[in-house]
Amino acid sequence: MMFKDTRLEPVWEKVRQEIRITPEEALSLYGTSDLLGLGKIANSIKEKRTGDRATFVVNRQINPTNLCVLSCKFCDFASKKGRPNAYALSIKEILSKCSEDLREVHIVGGLHHEWSFEDYLAIVREIHAHFPMIQIKAYTAVEIDYFAKREKCSVKEILIRLKEAGLVCLPGGGAEVFSERVRKALFPFKIGAPRWLEIHRTAHELGIRSNSTLLYGHMETLQERVEHMNKLRALQDETGGFLSFIPLAYQTGKTNIIQRPASAVDDLKTMAVSRIFLDNFDHIKSYWVTLGEETASLALAFGADDLDGTVMEERIMHAADAPSPVGMAKERLERLIRSAGRVPVERNALYNTVEGGFETRPYLVPA
Repeated sequence: MMFKDTRLEPVWEKVRQEIRITPEEALSLYGTSDLLGLGKIANSIKEKRTGDRATFVVNRQINPTNLCVLSCKFCDFASKKGRPNAYALSIKEILSKCSEDLREVHIVGGLHHEWSFEDYLAIVREIHAHFPMIQIKAYTAVEIDYFAKREKCSVKEILIRLKEAGLVCLPGGGAEVFSERVRKALFPFKIGAPRWLEIHRTAHELGIRSNSTLLYGHMETLQERVEHMNKLRALQDETGGFLSFIPLAYQTGKTNIIQRPASAVDDLKTMAVSRIFLDNFDHIKSYWVTLGEETASLALAFGADDLDGTVMEERIMHAADAPSPVGMAKERLERLIRSAGRVPVERNALYNTVEGGFETRPYLVPA
């Protein structure tokens, strides 16, 4: 493989020999002007793992409420009681959003000041009772922490009750970026890295798989991005419980933290760096909701192997004026994947593939 930037050569040599790159080397990759060369390295890892396939899921995101006790400077979704945009869905309204064709529901929302943990638990329990074929991915580490404090019990107890109610995995939200500097500036009342990692570690110990994210493109530095990934890589070494890593491009919204979003070049670099650096993660997701359709499709050639799903009704990023569609038809997802030269493969929340209506084992064969 030939490169315009010779700095890529030692990284490529390590990748060829399956030697882990260092955080310093990952940081140096952001400085390359050879975007295509960087993409080739990441793509070689992706194709070695999953061939020419890219997965997607027929899912729906459900945001039960936007009422939230926290006030984070970067969030356009959260609201307070009495405001015109404030809402809280009933169980009946939540169930009306579910259907038998869904493989996954993704449930995240605000920390409602009047809801008990039983109210949140009932959402999982009722969906599972009425739609047992749907896998439930629900509640970020921030929500889990809130439930434990409200119940005055351990995170482990909360997770056990959720699992018994029908939860199969956790989403990766709430991580933002593992930087105390950024946390104090943008979300000082939200949990930081130690607590987020502790909650996911506990989930993994209970056999609950989870996902991970990085919110980038606001006030974080490139070094802070890499340090964030390094903490995730270390926990994955310890537990092996993460299903995927999802780089989330920050949406400018109305917060005035930044004037313009990350560029497509920055998006693709972040995707490629994460695929190269996170050598113990099976899946890197190109989340079309934050990246937009074109960049998300391109990212399938820069290390990503998954395009998320139909989503149906995404509220959180669109409250921040995300320009992408609110939802996407299954056929449109398949066309986006094919336009990237990939073969679309339907999956469920646990990355088991779906063929002919039946769920099969994951298509990725562990090394």
